[in-house]
Amino acid sequence: MEVMRQLRPGQKPISLDEWFMKNFHPGIMEYLTGELHFSEEEIEKEYEVWRAFTTTRVPHFFPGFVEALIAYRNSGGLVAVVSHSEKALIERDYAHYDSNKGFIPDIIFGWDYDENKRKPSLYPVHKILKTFSLVIEDVLIVDDLKPGVLMGKAAQIPVASAGWAHDIPLIRDYMRDNCIAYFETVQEFADFILACPASR
Repeated sequence: MEVMRQLRPGQKPISLDEWFMKNFHPGIMEYLTGELHFSEEEIEKEYEVWRAFTTTRVPHFFPGFVEALIAYRNSGGLVAVVSHSEKALIERDYAHYDSNKGFIPDIIFGWDYDENKRKPSLYPVHKILKTFSLVIEDVLIVDDLKPGVLMGKAAQIPVASAGWAHDIPLIRDYMRDNCIAYFETVQEFADFILACPASR
């Protein structure tokens, strides 16, 4: 909303559900450049506004989510994050939430302006497989939007859906149709991953 206030004053911002839809399709950069027609200078300004917001606010995790990841790691699993947020912010968020236990994902790939290195590119997948000497049968991708599904399909890795973040019918239906599992709650996600054999 702040980006729109500064760069498109007078134009009504889209709703939160519409924002999810733009991230789902056509994608955030395509939305900014293709629909809002942001110039290169405006893209840089958008990033500055976004970063001013994200660096001064620590988001909340869904209750039970980090605990599920800790339990999974304790069972021998690895946790990788491939996100459109920044690596340093992701590390900060986990450290802030779990400062007493010290949980940080084993590897993190954040936003990269080079689209060949960010989701849905296979670059993060290949790096994760190589870093931990994994094969695709060892991996499950969990995402709430299309980029993770596209990445998984291209890599031939199964994808499960984090359906607890939003309930938008078009997105929900797509994720149900294209994922091996659809988790409506964090508990369903936890039960699933903790039932999977995990070993390093």
